[in-house]
Amino acid sequence: MHIFLPDAPGPDGVGVVKRAGLFGRGAAREASAPVDAASRLADFGYLEPREVYLDAACQSLRPQPVIDAVDEYYTSYNACGGRVKYAWGKRVDEEVAATRSAVLDRLGLSARSHAVSFTLNTTYGINLLLQQLPQGRFGRIVTSHAEHNSVFLPTMTAAKRLGLPRLVLDRAPDGALIFDPAQLERAVVVVNAASNIDGSTLTNLAGLVRETHARGGIVILDAAQAMAHEHALLRGTDADAICFSAHKTYGASLGVIVTRLELLRSLEIGFVGGGMVTDVREDSFDLVTDDPGALLEPGLQAWGEIIALGRALDWLGHVRPGGLSPRDHIESLSGRLFEGLSAIPGLVVLNHGASPVISVYAPKQDSHRLAVFLSQQQIMVRSGYFCAHHELKERLGLPPLLRFSLGLHSTSADIDRAHDALARLLKGLS
Repeated sequence: MHIFLPDAPGPDGVGVVKRAGLFGRGAAREASAPVDAASRLADFGYLEPREVYLDAACQSLRPQPVIDAVDEYYTSYNACGGRVKYAWGKRVDEEVAATRSAVLDRLGLSARSHAVSFTLNTTYGINLLLQQLPQGRFGRIVTSHAEHNSVFLPTMTAAKRLGLPRLVLDRAPDGALIFDPAQLERAVVVVNAASNIDGSTLTNLAGLVRETHARGGIVILDAAQAMAHEHALLRGTDADAICFSAHKTYGASLGVIVTRLELLRSLEIGFVGGGMVTDVREDSFDLVTDDPGALLEPGLQAWGEIIALGRALDWLGHVRPGGLSPRDHIESLSGRLFEGLSAIPGLVVLNHGASPVISVYAPKQDSHRLAVFLSQQQIMVRSGYFCAHHELKERLGLPPLLRFSLGLHSTSADIDRAHDALARLLKGLS
């Protein structure tokens, strides 16, 4: 018998399990849209035939054009940006500017209203914003239970620094934030646009932003899981800041912050360094005014990684795995993955439906042990709590989980191998 988490929490706030019927594996596969997986995208040709990487929610594999871009930077024009006048540096500046434009283009935003800043990762970006918010402007900080630690922890420290109450809200099964508009009064709302537990998206994003702005608040989005395959949700959003990681968007390791200029200029900048100033005196300095993105970029930047992100976004705009758009390819594989995992007897699936990120566990088995056994068959999946300890461990009381997450390198053959291996493993251990 298969167990699913509920559509709503029980009276004590902890999910009550319900049972669903078990359906045959063959029928599940017939229900999936066909995907041509006989040949993997050539841009991931470096993978060995039997290597199955299902941890793209941690970091996506990099297609060959991105790898080539990093290699070209380090071997052909390895210069600093924004600091030098020779030809290599000029090319770096041009490439970095092109990447900033590509980020805004993908989000449907304009440089007239938004700035793009580069940093270490999503967590770093969220901290940079929250720890420099102005004193006295806001009345509370709002987040949700189902957040990655990159959101959950910084909202704690920011609330303490600003002396504000912190409100933690529920998410609906479809990912919507459940709120009363009065709770958004002068609020700093920090939530994910897509979950790294089950891939559910912030389906009421537009309404959340509208209601928050109407009450003098701001919305900061953790878009780490959304930028690669759910960017349509983000396009043209009025959110005040969007933070994401290039390494989950087929780029090299890098963080990105896209900030509305009004928010950026209101920050009490306290994390400063070279590249952010136009002049320095013994006891004072002048911040840049003509390049607002630099206000969140102290010190030397990761030029090669920034350039590689530009290549990744260009690649995402043109690649057609199996003749499908990236989103259609992922959706088709997601259905196959969900149905196959749902057909394994005794496996608990947290997801309410198909998603590129699916978390499961077997009540009688240790997930870390299962991950090791799968690894011995060259099948790579994540085990643990995925930096969502509060929701999974404290609130729902779950054991460590297994997480399967898809990328554009994934094929139906990968999914079938993972299904078959896990089913055989659980049968052998029972």
